Amino acid sequence: MTTSILFAAVFLVTFLVTVLVSKKLIPVLKSKKMGQKILDIGPRWHKSKEGTPTMGGIAFIVAILLSGIAACVWIGVRDGIRAALPLAFTLALGLAGGLIGCVDDLAKLRKKQNEGLTAAQKFLLQLLAAGLYLLGMALVLGADTEVYFPFIDKSVDFGIFYYVVALLLITGVMNSVNLTDGLDGLCSGVTLVVGVFFTVAGLLTGLAEPDPTLVTLGALLIGGCAGFLVYNFYPARVFMGDTGSLFLGGLVVGGAFMMKNPLLVIVFGIWYIIETASVMLQVGYFKLTHGKRLFKMSPIHHHFEKCGWSEIKIGVMAMILTAVGSALSLLWGLR
Repeated sequence: MTTSILFAAVFLVTFLVTVLVSKKLIPVLKSKKMGQKILDIGPRWHKSKEGTPTMGGIAFIVAILLSGIAACVWIGVRDGIRAALPLAFTLALGLAGGLIGCVDDLAKLRKKQNEGLTAAQKFLLQLLAAGLYLLGMALVLGADTEVYFPFIDKSVDFGIFYYVVALLLITGVMNSVNLTDGLDGLCSGVTLVVGVFFTVAGLLTGLAEPDPTLVTLGALLIGGCAGFLVYNFYPARVFMGDTGSLFLGGLVVGGAFMMKNPLLVIVFGIWYIIETASVMLQVGYFKLTHGKRLFKMSPIHHHFEKCGWSEIKIGVMAMILTAVGSALSLLWGLR
């Protein structure tokens, strides 16, 4: 099986399974009254979304894990187990993020409010997941404490501090993807573009042939997000919840580590970074000015909403910016 056939098979299976599971899952979530609670401090028009089923990310998690495990087995049989391990570890990181998100979502539903785990609890669990991921990569694939700086083509050995940087990067990106999940189709649309980036990067960065693990990761993200958009595109019939967004966050940042180019996630994942930066700037400015706001509301997608932009327009803009960041990464950021 060639890499192109592998991509097509993984994409098709992931897409179809996501659509089918979503179709069966939505009525179940509704019957269990697992509807999203909307914060009173949010945009008032979001109140109409209250009760929309959440935790819909379970659909693409099931699809991605089924297709991803099958692809790992095939790659392992063809190229040896070691070749499939980076993808396997990344799937495990995504699953860990999804489990943390699931606990958070269930806590929100139990409390009947839009706050589940505390920020400290969530952060500690993410640190644990990130630490186990880095430990597995180091033990099985060998420890490499060099950090590559894209665009200037320089590497610096951080020694033990590499793990501090890596832990913060993994948890930071997972939370950034989580923040992006605030509008219908926003997170799934942006992450679909990131999936395209991984696919093309896998085709370009292979030595003798394309990198099948990176191409597979791209196919998984494209198939899962495209299938979910069937139900998540505006007006959304289901939300992915923290269950889905933290799962996707694990896959996105794991893909950057698979490329041995983790800092590049700041560029091809530019929209995620903008979302987090807007929250940090808003909080910092609010404290420094004793109550003034830099944005009408953060994360920044709510600022654009309050400026009169439609959810579709914001989503398209975010996907375009992500595509630009991805193109720059492909042109000048690859190792």
